[in-house]
Amino acid sequence: MIAEVIVDVAAHPIDRPFDYAIPAHLQVLIEPGMRVKVPFGNRKVLGFITAIKETTEFDPARLKPIHELMDVVPVLNKELLEMARWMKEKTVCFEIDALQVMIPSALRAKYEKRFVLNAPLEEIAEPLRIYFEKRPFVRSQDAVEVYGLLKKELNRGTIVADTDISQQTAVKKVRMIHIADSLEKLDSIEIRANAKQQVKLMEYMKNRVGQAIESSHMQKEAGVSLPTIYGLVEKGAAFIKNEESYRDPQLLTEIEKTHSLLLTEAQQVAFDAVERSLNTPKTFLLHGITGSGKTEIYLQTIDQVLKEGKEAIMLVPEISLTPQMTIRFKERFGDLVAVLHSGLSAGEKYDEWRKIQRAEVKVVVGARSAIFAPFENLGLIILDEEHESSYKQDDSPRYHARDVAIWRSEQHNCPVILGSATPSLESYARAQKGVYELLVLEKRAKNQPLPDVQIVDMREELRNGNRSMFSVPLAEAIRDRLEKKEQVVLFLNKRGYSSFVLCRDCGTVMQCPNCDISLTYHRSSELMKCHYCGYDEPVPHICPECESEHIRFFGTGTQKVEEELAKLVPEARVLRMDVDSTRNKGAHEKILSAFGQGKADILLGTQMIAKGLDFPNITLVGVLSADTTLHLPDFRAAEKTYQLLTQVSGRAGRDILPGEVYVQSYTPEHYAITLAKDQLYEPFYEQEMAMRRASGYPPYYYVVNIQFTHEDLMTASGYADQTVRYLQSQLSQSTIIIGPSASLIARVNNRYRYQCLIKYKKEPKLSDVLQQLIKIYRSEWLKKGATLSIDMNPTSVM
Repeated sequence: MIAEVIVDVAAHPIDRPFDYAIPAHLQVLIEPGMRVKVPFGNRKVLGFITAIKETTEFDPARLKPIHELMDVVPVLNKELLEMARWMKEKTVCFEIDALQVMIPSALRAKYEKRFVLNAPLEEIAEPLRIYFEKRPFVRSQDAVEVYGLLKKELNRGTIVADTDISQQTAVKKVRMIHIADSLEKLDSIEIRANAKQQVKLMEYMKNRVGQAIESSHMQKEAGVSLPTIYGLVEKGAAFIKNEESYRDPQLLTEIEKTHSLLLTEAQQVAFDAVERSLNTPKTFLLHGITGSGKTEIYLQTIDQVLKEGKEAIMLVPEISLTPQMTIRFKERFGDLVAVLHSGLSAGEKYDEWRKIQRAEVKVVVGARSAIFAPFENLGLIILDEEHESSYKQDDSPRYHARDVAIWRSEQHNCPVILGSATPSLESYARAQKGVYELLVLEKRAKNQPLPDVQIVDMREELRNGNRSMFSVPLAEAIRDRLEKKEQVVLFLNKRGYSSFVLCRDCGTVMQCPNCDISLTYHRSSELMKCHYCGYDEPVPHICPECESEHIRFFGTGTQKVEEELAKLVPEARVLRMDVDSTRNKGAHEKILSAFGQGKADILLGTQMIAKGLDFPNITLVGVLSADTTLHLPDFRAAEKTYQLLTQVSGRAGRDILPGEVYVQSYTPEHYAITLAKDQLYEPFYEQEMAMRRASGYPPYYYVVNIQFTHEDLMTASGYADQTVRYLQSQLSQSTIIIGPSASLIARVNNRYRYQCLIKYKKEPKLSDVLQQLIKIYRSEWLKKGATLSIDMNPTSVM
């Protein structure tokens, strides 16, 4: 028998299956989806078995045999193996990259496979008993000659396959003390009268005959030390066993069981439409204004799916949203929920993934990568805030979670719900064409009015002599809310203390020496940092160019706003939530939990507070800089601004108390800002679509962004130029090629960046031409230090 193996070598000529002979002792055990060690060149590499066959076009005698089997149960099922092939084609990536992204990082490490006894010794086949007599498990490499018998016992369930990872992400074990199962046994043990600790522990054990208790709990509850426990274990009062335990991504909030709420008429219509299609690969766009109760529809639809014995995936765009969403789901579905996002440790991710693979949970809540949850019987996939750009992966494989969700829905015959108050133009256009089914929620779930939105013209404020970052109306509103003991959310589209450091005499801006970008001032560390390459340096006291002392900070950052707030309302308790304040594990949840418990009056933050927050006491939202995203050189700039303003406005007045929003802007007449005021999505959609049609951008055209980088400017420019000429010669006349041109940030980490854009409506040769381009790059340009990246349908072209 022959295995087709994709090896862990990311190179173009190697991006195909290689045939390996399956040694006789492995033939009964081996399956597609398992990982193996194989000889490749003069070394051994990891590989994924993608297929097993009986014939090969090569000389069977010359095939190298598989060196070692890494798994005894497949880590990837048939569907995920097929998906890797689809992703390779769809995102123009290496198949090994697609396979690696589907498994948790812990499985990319050094580990040991073994078989663990799962029944009394006498129930397994006699030749195997010798292996399990001394220990409850046997390492797979120590039982090569009995693999056939082991496979039979695996199928019977008398033994189970297990992974022992020999690195920091090992299976977590706890020391369990199993107390003797009869009082007579405990009474028969002799203890000296002066051994007070042992007497005390014996009394504790007699009240818990036959129980298994974790040693740390026993020490705490009985008030004894570990040597005391070992002393009684030696006398036969108990025995010790190290047992597997899952790491639990602890939530700070107490979980209380909740039940389904009564749906409004509009919610019921949406729920019924999805319920009717539960066994159909259909995509729904759930367009509901902020606070319209989309989450309750998600919960009740998943409940229906679970009743049918199926599983569900719930995706959210930000880690910061995951704690709130996880709490909602755990309150409704208890231990059936697993959580997957980048805020977990490698060990926690591995344990959550094992719960899914072992079918111990039915629902996964998580960020983008949770779309690869290894469920076998999916009944529903949901993407909340489907317009978010974080659903697109930035590096290879550059997949979009929405595309993967729709592909999986076709494999499992189940629906996909894309939910948003501000759908992406592509999704809404597909709904208008009938590709997706549109479901609309026009009112808030508790019939609260939308918040009253005031747009403040900051040009007028400046003319009136107000140089503060807070307009007079917003400052008055903040004071008013503090008096009423209500909460305020202030949103700023930045991080750090101030945008840049500038000399007022000669105009010099402090630049990063490695990148074409100004350094950002961080007050907490008194450093200027580059957010692209990580370079930092202390703030100068005099200008390095003209030696003037008039060197100042310009722009606005969250730390600076915090300082200004302290002057404006010194009595206010402020929590700051940005990339810097949420670096530590669990920081998102701590900040949100403190705010939810009323431990702060004002939550100040960047984009991570714009979505998903649901606190009843927030009655005021202030947007300090509405224009920041509006003037970016990106065709989605207006769309992103409209979405952000609508989302952040929706945080106010979600309960009984009415909400108010102040949007500060220097371009208050722009349609993205005026239409966000009343959450008027359709007029915005019409106007933005007209702009896209005129300039030939998605959804009227598909876009591909091809980027080159090199340490030498002329080399990067030359390769980009050759690429454009090659594309022009190969693609049809109707396809538009823009460029080559320097990227918006032309140099990052001392590498120059050039790019070109392909815009097309139909281009049957595109995939083949791009594959050919990669071959040229791999065979010629890579050796000369160039990098090439191809991004199909990018979320941004900056």
